Amino acid sequence: MSSRLVGVGVGPGDPELVTVKGVNALRSADVVVVPVMDSGERGRAEATVLHYVPEDKVVRVVFALNERTDRARREAAWDAAGARVAELLGRRRSVAFATIGDPNVYSTFTYLAQTITELVPGVVVETVPGITAMQDLAARSGAVLTEGTEPLTLVPVTAGSAVLKEALAGPGTVVAYKFGRQAAEVAEALRETGRLGEAVWGSALGLPEESVRPAAELDGTPLPYLSTLIAPPRRDGGRGGKL
Repeated sequence: MSSRLVGVGVGPGDPELVTVKGVNALRSADVVVVPVMDSGERGRAEATVLHYVPEDKVVRVVFALNERTDRARREAAWDAAGARVAELLGRRRSVAFATIGDPNVYSTFTYLAQTITELVPGVVVETVPGITAMQDLAARSGAVLTEGTEPLTLVPVTAGSAVLKEALAGPGTVVAYKFGRQAAEVAEALRETGRLGEAVWGSALGLPEESVRPAAELDGTPLPYLSTLIAPPRRDGGRGGKL
C-alpha cells in the first residue's frame, strides 16, 4: 500500500477555525509533522495541532521558514526536512503535515510535497483546505472581501512594494500578506492610491496578542511579519451596486 502525505490547513491561529475534516485528518494520521524554525520556538501550526492530538504523536521538523536571501541555506534546509519526512513515510503509512492557513496558499507544504514526490516513489499527496488569514481578518474586522463582479487580488508584500502599488491601482479588493516589515511602504502605497480610509490590518489573529486595526493608524512602526492587510475598493453604488 502506498504511503500518504497529507497537507492539512489548520487556519491562522484560532484552534476553533480548524475544519472537522482537518481535525479528522490530523487524528487519523500515524504521525503529524509541524514546521519549526531553527530557533526552536513553538509556532502557530504546532500550538493549534496540540489542541487535537497528543504531543507524542507530533514530530517537529526544522524548516528555513523566513530565509529569503541565502538560497543555498534555504535549499539545504528543505532537503534536510524532506529527508526527515521521507524517513517517517518509510516507517509510517500516513503522515500529516500541519500548515497555518491553507496548504495551497503560500505554504511551506508546496515545497515539501515537491521534494517528497522525488524521494518517495509512489507516495500519494493530498491536501485538506484551511481557513486563510484574509477570511479570518474579514470576519473579525467586518471588511467585505468581494461584492458582485469585483475581483480579489492577493499579494505577498515580500515581492516588493511595487507589486502592491500596481494591485492597489486596479479594481476590487486587495489583500496583502506578510507586510509587517514594510508597514511604512504599505501605508504610503495606500495613501497614494486613495485606499487608506477603508483598509484594515491584523496580526496574531485568534491569539491572545491579536491586533485588528484601521490601516489609517499605521505610523511606520514595523509590525509582526505575518501581518495581513485588506484594502477594499470604493463602493458608492449602494446595495448590489457592484452586480
